Parts: sequence; C-alpha cells; structure tokens
Amino acid sequence: MKNPSLVLNKIDDILFEEFDAPTVEEPHDVIVEVKKTGICGSDIHYYAHGKIGDFVLTKPMVLGHESAGVVSQVGPAVTSVKVGDRVAIEPGVPSRLSNEYKTGKYNLCPHMVFAATPESDPAKKNPPGTLCKYFKSPEDFLVKLPDHVSLELGALVEPLSVGVHAARLAKITFGDHVLVFGAGPVGLLAAAVATKFGAASVTVVDIFDTKLEMAKDIGAATHTYNSKTSEKPISANPPSGHAPTVVLECTGAEICIQQGVLALTPAGRYVQVGNAGGYVKFPITELATKEATLHGSFRYSFGDYQTSVGILDENYRNGKENAKVDFEALITDRFSFKDAIKAYDHVRAGGPIKCIIDGPE
Repeated sequence: MKNPSLVLNKIDDILFEEFDAPTVEEPHDVIVEVKKTGICGSDIHYYAHGKIGDFVLTKPMVLGHESAGVVSQVGPAVTSVKVGDRVAIEPGVPSRLSNEYKTGKYNLCPHMVFAATPESDPAKKNPPGTLCKYFKSPEDFLVKLPDHVSLELGALVEPLSVGVHAARLAKITFGDHVLVFGAGPVGLLAAAVATKFGAASVTVVDIFDTKLEMAKDIGAATHTYNSKTSEKPISANPPSGHAPTVVLECTGAEICIQQGVLALTPAGRYVQVGNAGGYVKFPITELATKEATLHGSFRYSFGDYQTSVGILDENYRNGKENAKVDFEALITDRFSFKDAIKAYDHVRAGGPIKCIIDGPE
C-alpha cells in the first residue's frame, strides 16, 4: 500500500509525496488510518523558519502531530484497541529504558521520538509526522474516542493535553482564581481546562478583542482583559476582583511573564507554558517574596491524553446543546488533504484559531 504524505522539504517548501505504508513489525504495533489533523504553531515555525529552539530542520520530514483516525490493523498482542476503533494519536514515544519513562515523566525523555520534529542525530531519518494516510503507533499511545466525540475533536486532544498538563502541574482545583495569558489555541484550551477543573474564575488576557470574545463565548473564561487598551496593568486591576492563585502563561512574551508574576497572589502557582524567544528579564525578587511556585511545562505526560478525552467525554455526553464548553467552535477552518498546502499558507498568514485537514482519501 502507498502512503500519501505532506512533506516539509525545507523552509518555504512543502510538497506531496508517496511512501510505502508502515507495517506491523512489533506485537503491540497498531496502524491507524488518519482522518483529521490539526495544524500547530510549531508546524508553521518549521515552515517559515526551519527551527524551534534546538530543533533544526536539516532534512525533509512529514508534517503533522495533532491527529485522530481509525484503527486499520493491529499486532498480535494488541488488546486495548481493535480494527475500526476511533482513536486520538499521542505523537511522542519515549525510550522504554529511560529513567524519565520509568518515573512517569516520559515527556522529558532525551530519546523521545516525536512526530514531525527534526531528529537531533543527522545520521537518522526524521520521525514521520501524522499528516499521511497511515501512521504506526504502539497501542499504549492511542486513546479510544467515545461515540459522541468526533474525530475532529479527537485531533484537538493533542493541544488540549498541553492545557491539561499545565493545569495538573498547577494543581488547579475548586476555588482557584486562574489567569491565562494568551488567547491562541493553547491559551483558550488551557482556560477551558481550568474551567473544567473547577476554578472559581478564569481570566484570559490578550490584545485582540475578537479572541477575548471567543474565550467567553465558548465558555472557557469568566472574565477577559485587553492588556493593550486597559489603562492599568492587570496586577492592579484584576477583572475577577481576586488576585490569581494560578497563572498559566501561554505566550512566551516577556511582558506577559513579568505581569503574571506581579499579579500572582502570595503562595500562588505560576506555570510557563508558552515558549519565549530567548532569555527574558524575570521578576525573581517578587517570586521569592511571594513564596510562589514556578513550574516549567513541556508537552504532556502520563495520563494527560486520557484526561483530555475524559473532559471531551463529559462535556458532550448529554449532547452538543448541553455542552458547557464549545470546543468545536475553536475549529474555524477546514481543508481537504489535496488542499493541505493551501491550509498551511492560510494559517501562516494568520487568522484561524484551529485549522483541521482531512486525511487522504
């Protein structure tokens, strides 16, 4: 079988290619026919700049890592899924021998093979992305989707898991007042997770009113704050009337990092989710005198994908009309696989919240 795929050849150069479809080689291998794939900001960074931090594109790679599909083939030892099951694909597989894997922090594994991420060893091929017809995964990195959770929502599980991971690091619970910087896809999903985890208030900060309106309209935020048009910094004027007990910083912008620490209540929890472009000036004295807790947050780890699917399950169990958070509204643009290059150019130009590409026919 052939495996049509979308390949980033180099900066500003995306093309369609056909490869041989993957085959079952290990007892726990599963072949998934990919049906829906979201475009991530990291894809656009590689497309436009050829790198993100230490990950540098030096050879072609298949794009895509936010995907859901249908199981088409299973290895002889597979028990958790069967042919025909609809699944969300967790796109990063660690070494089973690493200490990080053994301690449940496999997202930090130095030997992680992550879809559509340049391989650090130039002697090896880049790991394949998910923007193809067939993708191979070990069974324990697939999560079955409930009947009432669509494949499009299944493609949202990957960025949703970033928000879940941050919320779990922050230990968000009932009564917390949460401040989220950034109303992009990750920020909106992080806000939605905070709402689902029982926060008393969730305030989203951005400079675009349209994005802030969406945060409220979909049920992710109780309050919003436009930091560009407001006269006072949010630390002096929290819209909820409460200093935040938790800050989720999802932009990486230096000013947002600083304002997040200044706004945080004493003994609060701060989680850095967004990637900064480099070193930033950080208000370390304020962090110290508040005895605040600072967490880094990198992708997602054990249980985060399952929790994300559980959130979607609970949200849509009683029908879309009774859903408390409208996750589907985040999907603003849809493209067929044959128009996937147009989709990438569309997202690169700005505008969409989340763009979904159909799998190859």
